[in-house]
Amino acid sequence: MNDCCTIPRPDQNSFDMAVIGAGSAGFSASITAAGAGKRVALIGHGLIGGTCVNVGCVPSKALIRAAEAIHGAKAAKRFPGLSGAAQVDDWAALMAGKDALVSSLRQKKYADLLPGYEGITYIDEGAARLVPGGVQVGARLIRAPKVIIATGGRPALPPIPGIRQVPTLDSTSLLALETLPESLVFLGGGYIGAELAQMMARMGVKVTMVCRSRLLPQAEPEVSEALTEVFRGEGITMHCGVTYDTCNRDGKRAVLCIEERGKRLELTADHLVLTTGRSPNTEGLGLSEMGIETDRRGAIVVGDDMQTTRPGIYAAGDVTNRDQFVYMAAYGAKLAARNAMGGAECYDNRAMPWVVFTDPQVAGVGLTVEQAVAAGYDVKTSVLTLDNVPRALAARDTRGVIKLVADAKTDRLLGGVIAAPEGSDSAQTLAMALKFGMTTKALGETIFPYLTTVEGLRLAAQTFDKDVAMLSCCAG
Repeated sequence: MNDCCTIPRPDQNSFDMAVIGAGSAGFSASITAAGAGKRVALIGHGLIGGTCVNVGCVPSKALIRAAEAIHGAKAAKRFPGLSGAAQVDDWAALMAGKDALVSSLRQKKYADLLPGYEGITYIDEGAARLVPGGVQVGARLIRAPKVIIATGGRPALPPIPGIRQVPTLDSTSLLALETLPESLVFLGGGYIGAELAQMMARMGVKVTMVCRSRLLPQAEPEVSEALTEVFRGEGITMHCGVTYDTCNRDGKRAVLCIEERGKRLELTADHLVLTTGRSPNTEGLGLSEMGIETDRRGAIVVGDDMQTTRPGIYAAGDVTNRDQFVYMAAYGAKLAARNAMGGAECYDNRAMPWVVFTDPQVAGVGLTVEQAVAAGYDVKTSVLTLDNVPRALAARDTRGVIKLVADAKTDRLLGGVIAAPEGSDSAQTLAMALKFGMTTKALGETIFPYLTTVEGLRLAAQTFDKDVAMLSCCAG
């Protein structure tokens, strides 16, 4: 064939877009761009799938459910005439089952998807570094006019003297333990710490929690108090509102020194579990050289369009200063890809639901009272304990509370939180109410099925104006 008739082959190192990171955000951005006909270099390094499927959401929730099964058997005695018991008989088998699930989902939802997208080229040839005009991957220069950074995050190491000398675990290594420990001290009472501490306590481990302020400090105080009471009832030792300044080793065990209400205490356990936050994976990316701004935590600062301070370079997911949830990472990455292709969409988290998979589960949407007041609203609230919810009474499980926040001037809902067994499934109803600007009156007049947890939202809305304890079933 003559050279004049030969169709040029695409440059194997030139793409329309380069995406750094092969987790949920990276895949979301790549699939979005490939679906629009763009050639994408998806640059991974290490295990494909990112935090959620490998060491985060999937393995933790699988083990949390297993722990709930143990607790459920023991809690059967709350019904007259019933009793039950369960325990961990084979920790290795339980962990093997978790690993098999992780491996299966990683293969089906990540690796096996790539062949279905002709526009995506997966590259795993070394660590990536931003350079003018593209990305350097090992010895290979990937040229792309648009780049999306989606490298995720990792557990942070708190700056406590002696921390490197004691036996510690983080959320990743805890979920990979080969043997079940006898005792653990959890440092940090946020989402991750709360979930994993209760899980391990239900597995039969002696658990102590240490919180600088309170359990779930991001949530409403009523929720924090209710969950703290539950934890104590399940045998978890709670130390809230404390300071800690050092730790040391006692043989093979860890010792954490704390000060609580003027008293100095030493807490000893097999391991100190560090759940005090996460750090963005930005090392070696060359951010400062490219003029990309980061915040005090080291996270990449992005605008509402998900673009960094360097034009043409975007970021999404846990590596940014945005919401640290896997579904928001995927959402932000999709926006980043669309905007990199000429779009003008803005990140919107006003009706973003969030869930903490404790038991009772804690789920919320919108503004807390503190946030609403800071935003200038004249706030009104309603608080409903679960002993007012027929579903909870029938289940003989009234652990939890529902709190709604509204604008006193317009009656429009501003936010809410529900702490209830399976309460997470009710969060989306509240999210829809906020998304479409419902008032508390409208929510209270909406028809809900009887003997459901979500009916509690209707009752909480009615609590703004009446005493629901004085209503008959389904009345109001």
